[in-house]
Amino acid sequence: MRKDLDRLVDAAREAVCRAYAPYSRLRVGAAVLTTKGNIYLGVNVENASYGLTLCAERVAICAAVAQEGPEMRLKALAVVSDRPGPCPPCGACRQVIFEFGPDALVIFQGPDGLEEEPITRLLPAAFRLR
Repeated sequence: MRKDLDRLVDAAREAVCRAYAPYSRLRVGAAVLTTKGNIYLGVNVENASYGLTLCAERVAICAAVAQEGPEMRLKALAVVSDRPGPCPPCGACRQVIFEFGPDALVIFQGPDGLEEEPITRLLPAAFRLR
């Protein structure tokens, strides 16, 4: 599993350069590992109307769903930025991660480097309809 997680972080780092971030200039890359063993990438895509901006994590998850279908499930997700310092998933992304991977491991930049936490620790009271 460690080798898969290292590949996931490397993929997220490689994706960063493809981000569209002309407003914040904060480029973010994400990579998801599905239970089928596939890796899908995402980058942040900003918009002049900030509310329309897409986070890298959700873009990667949508790419995975587009390829594997609605039964896609996450094993892990990595998110990094092109700047040092914390870059954890936002609240909306945490909820979407939980939707597709209630047991997923999340790797993200913390104040002192990469951190790993289960999504249930990042979102302890996740919203559920089922």
